[in-house]
Amino acid sequence: MSTHKTYTVAEATKRMERYCAYQERCHKEVHQKLYEMRMIPAAADQIIDHLLRHNFLNETRFAQAFARGKFRTKKWGRNRIVNELKLRDISKYNIQIALKEIPDAEYYTTFETLVEKRLQQLASEKNIQKKRKKLADYLFYRGWEPELVYSKVNEISK
Repeated sequence: MSTHKTYTVAEATKRMERYCAYQERCHKEVHQKLYEMRMIPAAADQIIDHLLRHNFLNETRFAQAFARGKFRTKKWGRNRIVNELKLRDISKYNIQIALKEIPDAEYYTTFETLVEKRLQQLASEKNIQKKRKKLADYLFYRGWEPELVYSKVNEISK
């Protein structure tokens, strides 16, 4: 016999309020958590409705915080941020709003800093093609736009 804690709607609501207050969450994370708590769909919907009405859950706010955070701490480019938000079922509208959280000047400065840092790490690489490929792979993985990456990679001549 499996012994799983069961929650009343009131208990689950309190738990989810704390869960959402701790850090911004998207609907998908909240749904997943309620599913793990074995809440029936009707109760889950009721709890999510409560969280939305009391502003514990706000997808626009989540998307903005996510974009700012991933850009500033992980140095992700716009493509990676967009893809990760899509994985979390964030609407196109909220993704557009989230991208406005990243100032263009800061975006390009961060890109340049990242390129410099990676080129220093690749200083010992003598093969120019390998060096270019390693730099491009590194930047693409972090979600930087192809036009930015290729213009930088093509500058490498030594």
